[in-house]
Formats: sequence, C-alpha cells, structure tokens
Amino acid sequence: MAPGVFPQRVIDVGRIPFRFNFRYLVYLPVLIVLLVGAFTSFYTVNPEAVAVVKRFGKFKEVADPGLHFKIPFGVDIATIAPIRRQLKLEFGFATAGATNPYQTSREPDQERDMVTGDLNAAQVEWIVQYVISSPKDYLFNIRTTETTLRDLTESVMCEVIGDRTVDEVLTIGRAEIENETLRRLVALAQEFNMGLRVEQIQLKNVHPPAPVQRSFDEVNRAQQEREQMINEANGEYNRVIPKAKGLADQRVSGAQGYAIQRVNEAQGDVARFKELLIQYDKAPAITKRRLYLETMNEVLPQLGGKVILDEDAKQFLPLLNLDKTGAIAPAQNPKR
Repeated sequence: MAPGVFPQRVIDVGRIPFRFNFRYLVYLPVLIVLLVGAFTSFYTVNPEAVAVVKRFGKFKEVADPGLHFKIPFGVDIATIAPIRRQLKLEFGFATAGATNPYQTSREPDQERDMVTGDLNAAQVEWIVQYVISSPKDYLFNIRTTETTLRDLTESVMCEVIGDRTVDEVLTIGRAEIENETLRRLVALAQEFNMGLRVEQIQLKNVHPPAPVQRSFDEVNRAQQEREQMINEANGEYNRVIPKAKGLADQRVSGAQGYAIQRVNEAQGDVARFKELLIQYDKAPAITKRRLYLETMNEVLPQLGGKVILDEDAKQFLPLLNLDKTGAIAPAQNPKR
C-alpha cells in the first residue's frame, strides 16, 4: 500500500438493520395539537390599535395594546381595530399601494360622474377621512362597515351635488358642499350606530367632462376677469369717493364760514351806519364834512403821487422836480 493512501471499505447498505417504532406515531398528533395551541394562545396589539376579543363568536372584551393570552383553537378570536389611526376612503380615483382594501374605488369612473341641479354634468373626486370611535359597534352592528360608509357617502354626495348649479360645484361652492356633505354623513353614521366618526370630507378634483373642458375654462377665465375688474373698480371707488367727499365737506365748511363772516360784517356795518345816522341827525353839515374828509383820507393814499394844480395856473412843469422818485404823474389841465 502506497504511503498516504487510505484503504477503502465497502459497506453493504442492505445489511444495515432499520427498525421504526410505530408507537411514536401516537405522539405525533399530540405534538401537532400542542404546537397549534402554543401558537394560537397569544396575540399582540399594536400601539395604534385595540383588539376586540370574541369567545365562541360572542363579544368578550376590548384588549389594549401589548401582549395578551387567549384560549387557543379558535375559542377566543381577537380582531384588531386601528382606533388611533385616521382612515380614508377615495372616490373617483384610486391610489396605488393602499394598505386599506376598502380605501380605493373599484369603479372610479362611475363614482365621479354626477349631474348638477341645473342638469349639467360634472366629474367629482373626493376623499372621506374617518376614525373608529367604538370598536365593538364597528365590528358587530354592521356586517361590512366600510362598504356601508362608502355607499352612504356616495349617496349623500350625489344628493348635495344635485342641489347646486354647475357653477357652484366648479367654483364658489366647494367649501359649502364639503360642509353640507360632512354634516349629513355624520348624522347618518350616528343614526346607524356604525362605531366610527367622520372627521373630514375634501373635494380633490372637480371639473367638467373632457368634451366641454375648454368651454368651461373660458367661462372660468371670464368670471375671473369680471371679478378682477369689479375689485379694481371698487378700489378706484374707495379711493376717489372719500377724497371727493372730503373736498366737498371742506368747501361746504369754507362757504359756511364765509357766510358767517359776511353776515357778521354786514351786521357790523349796519350797526355802524345806525350810529352814524344818529350823529348825522344831530349835526348834518359837520357829519357830512367829516365823512368826506375820512373818505378822502382813505382814498388819496391809494392813488400814489399826485400834483393838484389850480385851473388858473399857467406853468406847472417846474413843479415836477418836487417828486424825488419820478413817480408823480401831472394832473391833466382841463383848460389847457
């Protein structure tokens, strides 16, 4: 035998004794039962949910988040209800990858086609956000709560849309439609005791059908331009009218002040004239002469430099040198 080569040993498999104890088969079902019981005797509840436990199909309790034990083999059944998570339903469209099987719509084209109150067509897409308020009522009062909620929402939305014109649906009435639909749906959920609370309804896309989309866009642009022009006109009105009113009040106040001034001056002149009349009645000649002198005293200073000559004067040119300013204009001699 060469070094490093191990001898080969031939083993006859047919000669190996194989013995199986059939008594072990008795313990196999017991083992299976124990494993099934072990795996079905506990359950875990996430922090955002609770578990509704049923025993032989009858409500037993509501379990809080955490690890819990139950009677195995289907005696106790725990159904998870995510009461701390906001759920939603989509109408008229479908979001890919939704975890809630009832979230997306199976017939979005039929759901979004609606008729308004003025017999026009509109395509409406919206979502409903809700939370589970009572897990027991949510699971036991209605067989399929989400399907019922979807049918109720679609019915209420069609009713609300049918009470409004197409212009309200497409433009100014969106908030009112959301509020009215939410109010009616909340009342129906309470009436049916569905165990959930509807929190919000939000319109996503509201538009006319594709064949008339361009015409509606033109109408919307015209309405926007109209609103813009109205706002600009109101702004101009608010700028000009107060200014005009202020100017008018100012002129009225000035006129009233001027009227009061003229009345007071007239009353003063009347009083002065009455006093003068009394003095005139007492001495007419003296009063007349005094009035003449006072009038001349007021008038002559306003005439500037003057040279008054007697009508018999023969020469008056040398008298012009008396005016140092050169502003004296000689009076015309009527007899020259």
